[in-house]
Amino acid sequence: MRALPILMVALAAAAAAQPIEDALRARIGDFRGTVSVYAKNLDTGMAAGIRASDPVRTASTIKLPIMLAVFDAVARGQAKWTEPLTASAADKVSGSGILGSEISDGVKLPLADVLHLMIVLSDNTATNMILERFPADAVNAYLDGIGIRSTRALRKIRGDGAQLKAPEGWSAAGKLPENQKYGLGVSTPRDMVAILEKLARGEMVSAAASQEMIAILKRCQDSTGIRRRMGSLAVANKTGALDALRSDVGIVYSQGGRIAMAITVDGMPETDYTPDNAGSLLIADLAKILVDGLARK
Repeated sequence: MRALPILMVALAAAAAAQPIEDALRARIGDFRGTVSVYAKNLDTGMAAGIRASDPVRTASTIKLPIMLAVFDAVARGQAKWTEPLTASAADKVSGSGILGSEISDGVKLPLADVLHLMIVLSDNTATNMILERFPADAVNAYLDGIGIRSTRALRKIRGDGAQLKAPEGWSAAGKLPENQKYGLGVSTPRDMVAILEKLARGEMVSAAASQEMIAILKRCQDSTGIRRRMGSLAVANKTGALDALRSDVGIVYSQGGRIAMAITVDGMPETDYTPDNAGSLLIADLAKILVDGLARK
């Protein structure tokens, strides 16, 4: 008899989500690309999504799970925030951030500063420095420990455009033929929202560590996606970008609840790294639909 109430709750949740998902599909329309999205009001439990469990390329959103693993290592006494990491020529790559072009080879920076650059500026060289100290396999072992098994860090960053280095720093998952197409990492929108929910509830590493990680995410400098249409609302997020992809995962702190969301747009036919990339504009609009639809009335 218990199955009947559970079924009724599931049907009610699906019915509540339907208008939001219809609005998402209407905005996506005939957009040239594949869109995967999942969002959840962490205070009411109401959720909506499209292709929410489909694997997607993470691009730089994989830096969020990497940050979690570093905080865990520090909490366990396996690392210290003050320990120096070296900006070596081997780890320097083109793309986001400042370490690859503005810092001399051999400069040493404290782990805490390198991690902040990895998240706040999405610094690719900082990410490689982190992965040199905390390999992708260690990141994946941490994810296994918290029950996140569809998200994998696959390798170090090669750079952007024509300035690509040979791929290195592979994890065991990254060496699997079926994962080669994902590049830096693979995840699902549902996985990323699960991570954000644990962070919001203070369950990642510790309550204090979770709060500090959210504070770092709130300093993200990329406002082209989720943040774009949020006005004065606080947002904690991490973005990702590739030639054909834009992604954004984050929490919007609305008056109607904390809305955690993960949106990936991939397969776009045109390369455009301006702030008004079609994928970024789509993410911004979808994020607004999600907040308006999921916020407690």
